[in-house]
Amino acid sequence: MSIFSSFDINASGMTAERFRMDIIAQNIANANTTRTEDGTPYVRKVVTFAEKESQTPFTKILRKATDRYSGKGVKVDSVTDDTWTQQNMVYDPSHPDADENGYVLYPNVNTVTEMTNLIDSSRAYEANATAFNASKAIATRGLEIANA
Repeated sequence: MSIFSSFDINASGMTAERFRMDIIAQNIANANTTRTEDGTPYVRKVVTFAEKESQTPFTKILRKATDRYSGKGVKVDSVTDDTWTQQNMVYDPSHPDADENGYVLYPNVNTVTEMTNLIDSSRAYEANATAFNASKAIATRGLEIANA
C-alpha cells in the first residue's frame, strides 16, 4: 500500500461521513414535516456504507489474489427509508393534517437519536482528517529526508 492509497482511503471516509451528516441534517430539518409532496409524513433516511471496490472483474480477481488485506476506502452504499421505526401519532385536533379522530401522524425522526448519530459521524470525520494529516506529515518528512 502506498502513501497515496492512505490519502484516498481517508478522503473517501471524510466524503462518506460528510454525506451522512447531510442526511442527518435533512432528518432533523424534517422532524415536524407532516405532509410531503405525496401527502404523507416525512420518513427518516438512513445511510449505509460499503467497502469501495475496483470496477472491473479482472481487477477484483487480481486484488483478491495479491492483496487480501488492503483496503480501498469506503463509499455510500445506499440511502434508505427507515421502515422499522414507527411514526408518531399525536393528538392535535387543531392541526390541518389531523385525521377524523384528531390525531396527526408525525415523522419517525427522534432528534436525540439524530444528534447522537451526528456526533458519531462528526467524530468519524475528525478521525479520518487526523489520519489524513498524519499520512501527509509522514510523506512530507520522507521528502525532507530524501532532499537532505
